[in-house]
Amino acid sequence: MFTILPLAIDGNNCCIFKGMNRYLRCVLLVLATIRIGNHIIIANNKGEARSVQVSPLPFPQKKDSLQVIRYQEIRQYYENEEYSKSLEFGLALFTELEKSNNTVLRYLTAFLLGENFSKIKDHDKAILYLKKSLFLLKKEVLLDHPRLNTFTEVPVNSYLLADNLLKIGVEYSLLEKKDSAISYYNKIIQMNFIDEDLSSIKAGAYNNLSATFIKIGSYGVAKKYSLQALEIRKLHKNKLNEASALTNLASIYMLEDNFKKAKEIYTSALDLIEQDNSSEAIRYKEDLYFNLAWALYNLKDFEAYDYQEKSFLIKDSLQSVEFDHIVRQVYEKYQLDIAKKQANTAASDLKLKELEEKRTIIFFILLILLLTVSSGVIVFNYKLRQKNLKLKLAQTRLAQKNKLEKLKSEAQVRILNATLDGKETERKQIAETLHDSVSSLLSSANLHLQATKMQFNGVFPTEIDKTQQIITEASQTIRDLSHSLVSSVLLKFGLKYAIKEMSEKYSNSQLQINTDIKNLRRYHQNFEIKANNIIQEFVNNILKHSKASKALVKLEEKNGRLLIQIEDDGEGFDKTLTSTKDGIGINQIHARIQMMQGKFLIDSVLNEGTTVFAELPIMEKNAITPAGPTL
Repeated sequence: MFTILPLAIDGNNCCIFKGMNRYLRCVLLVLATIRIGNHIIIANNKGEARSVQVSPLPFPQKKDSLQVIRYQEIRQYYENEEYSKSLEFGLALFTELEKSNNTVLRYLTAFLLGENFSKIKDHDKAILYLKKSLFLLKKEVLLDHPRLNTFTEVPVNSYLLADNLLKIGVEYSLLEKKDSAISYYNKIIQMNFIDEDLSSIKAGAYNNLSATFIKIGSYGVAKKYSLQALEIRKLHKNKLNEASALTNLASIYMLEDNFKKAKEIYTSALDLIEQDNSSEAIRYKEDLYFNLAWALYNLKDFEAYDYQEKSFLIKDSLQSVEFDHIVRQVYEKYQLDIAKKQANTAASDLKLKELEEKRTIIFFILLILLLTVSSGVIVFNYKLRQKNLKLKLAQTRLAQKNKLEKLKSEAQVRILNATLDGKETERKQIAETLHDSVSSLLSSANLHLQATKMQFNGVFPTEIDKTQQIITEASQTIRDLSHSLVSSVLLKFGLKYAIKEMSEKYSNSQLQINTDIKNLRRYHQNFEIKANNIIQEFVNNILKHSKASKALVKLEEKNGRLLIQIEDDGEGFDKTLTSTKDGIGINQIHARIQMMQGKFLIDSVLNEGTTVFAELPIMEKNAITPAGPTL
C-alpha cells in the first residue's frame, strides 16, 4: 500500500537546541549571562540585544560553571550522535545535580536524557526523564524564576511546557499507548497560543492526534484534526509545513478510497515545494511522488508509473542493517545454558540423595547384626524401601531427561526461527540495496550516456547505443533479482497486493490460483514478510506436488488475528508421511508459526485435495517517520 503519511509524529526528532530558537536561548542565559551592574544583556524576540534590569543575584559558583561545561560536552556528544557517551556522562551529571540547587541545569539535563533514550528507542526511559524535566519545568525552574519571564514578550515557560508535553505524547505514541498520547496532545491544544512558534507546536499536536485516530480507525475525527493543523500551517505561510499538513489530509482520503480527492491534494502539496531542494523537502517529494503514483494507479492513469519512477530516483538513503536475528540467537543460547545449569544442579541433588541412602543402608546392616531377633522385619523393610527408592530415582531421571529434551527441542525451534529471520532480513536488505541504490545508479549512467549522444553532431559512436542496451538489460536483471529476494509490492503496498500479485504470477493454463481477501490493512513489515513467506511456501508446494487445476488463497483479519486458508483440488497426500522437502518444509513452517504463537492445521485426503489452515496473531505497524518538519 502507499506510504501512510498521516501517521507522522511531529516532535519525535526535535532537539531542544534546534527547535526552540529564541526561547531556548533564554533558558541558557540563566546558566551564563553577561552582567553589567544590575542589568543583563539578553536577546529579544527579534534576535536583537537589549538590557533588562533584574534584582542582584550571586555570580555562579566555580562548581556550577564546571557543571555547565560538562553539560555542553554531553550535548555535543548528542549532536554528534554519540548517544552512549551522552547517556553515560549525562546520567552521572544528573545524579550529581540531584544534590545541587541548580534546578535549571537539572531541567536541561533531564530533558537531554529523555532525548537520548528516545534516539536509542528506549521509549519507557525517555518518558521517565521527560516527565522529570516537566516536573522541574512546572514546579521549580520557570514558573518561579523571575528572570526568564522578562526575556520575551511571550512567557518562555509556555513554549517549553508545550514542547515538553508534545515530546511525552510522542513517546507514548511510539509505545502504542494511544490513550496516554491523546491526553498529552489535548493538554497542548487546550493552551491559548498567540506567538507563531507556540501555535506551530499546537499544529504538531493536531497532526499527532490525527495520526492516533487514524490508527484507531476514526477517519472522521482524524480529518477534523488534520484540517485544524492545516489551518495553522497556512497562517504561518511556510510552504514546507503546509505541504506536510496537506499530505496528511490527502492520505486520509486515500485510506477512504477517495483517490480522486487524494490526487488533487497530493498535487497541491507538490506544487508548494516543487522548487524547494532542501533535504527535508526532497524526502517529502519522494513520499508524495509515490503516494500520487498509487492514487493514479487506482484511477487507472498510466502516469502513475512516471511518478513512481521519480520516487525511486529520489530515494538515496542507505538502510541500516538489522541485527534482531543475532540477538535472538544469543538470547536463546543464554536460555539453554541456564536450563543446562538447572539440570546439572538437579543431578547433583540426586547424587546427594543416593549417598544419603547408602549411609542409611549401612546403618540398617549394623542394626541387623545387632538385633538378630528382628532381622526378618528389618530385611523386609529395607528391601521395600530400596525398591521404592529405585523407582523414585528412575522417575526423577526420566522427568529430568524429558525436561532436557523439551528444552533442547524448544531451543532448536527458536534458533531455526532466528536463522530464518536473519535470512529474511538479509534478503530484504540486499533487495532494497539492489532496487533503490544500484538500479538508480544504472539509470543515472544511462541518462549521462543519453546526454553524451546529444553532444555529437549527427553520427555518434555505435558503442554508446550498445552500452545503453547493456545498462538497460543490467537494470532489468537487477530489478528481477530484487523482486525474487523480497517482493517490492510487499514492501511498498502490503500483504494484500503481494498475495494478489503472487496468484497472478503463478497462474497458468494448467493451474488457476484465485484469492479471497477481506479486511486486510498494513501491518508491521516483519510480520508481513513472515506471513508472505509462509503463504508462498504453501503455494510452492501446490505447484510442485499437488497436480491441481484450481487453488484458492483466503485471507481475513478477525479479532486481531490473520486467518489463512489455502485449498486445492489436487491429488492430496497422506498426512502421516509429511516431511521436510524443498524450501523450509512443512515441519519448519510449523515451527515458524509456533514461534509466532499461531495455530496450524493440514487437512488432506489422497485424490481429494488439500486444505491448509493457519492463524497468526497480528503484529501492528511501528510509528512512521514524521511527515511534517520537526519542531
